[in-house]
Amino acid sequence: MIDRKQAWKRLAAHITNEIVVSTYSSASDWIAEIDRPLNYFAFGAMGLASSHGLGLALAHPERRVFVLDGDGSLLMNLGTLVTIGAVAPKNFTHIVARNDTYEANGGHPIPGRDAHFAGLAREAGIAKSHRIDTLESFEALIPTLLHEDGPIFVELIIQQGELSARSYKEMYRKERRAAFKQALQNG
Repeated sequence: MIDRKQAWKRLAAHITNEIVVSTYSSASDWIAEIDRPLNYFAFGAMGLASSHGLGLALAHPERRVFVLDGDGSLLMNLGTLVTIGAVAPKNFTHIVARNDTYEANGGHPIPGRDAHFAGLAREAGIAKSHRIDTLESFEALIPTLLHEDGPIFVELIIQQGELSARSYKEMYRKERRAAFKQALQNG
């Protein structure tokens, strides 16, 4: 199993001008690792990070869009996989941190713990779907995630860890949204 914070640390080392959409536990860990204008946070709309990311990928085909999602969050909007598969944005990478819990909501177990999200994504039309359970395998996949045409889906098997500090007020402050908008306009 993978420590999510370590996975995001490895990914952050390669991020330059990509848009990164994240939600709940992944967002808290991501902002602690790399706070930058092209981070977009999708709190308060559980399950919609992938939909927000898809919209950004379609609106900005010149930029790679990463969605850092959770298994519990994806379960709230599984239909998004079919839409992503049908639209097939080349600049879209969806990484689901899987620990079989609704971690941000107290660690309650998710239903369907035998389901393979990479398999669901593949059946939904996302041919490039991976199930990764070691940090080394994830790190080896990062160049593919950055440079190959998508959509790409990754089911990242993680361990449940301590939650990072979370401040919705900080993530949604007016200046952060303005910086995101400006970064998009600057290309």
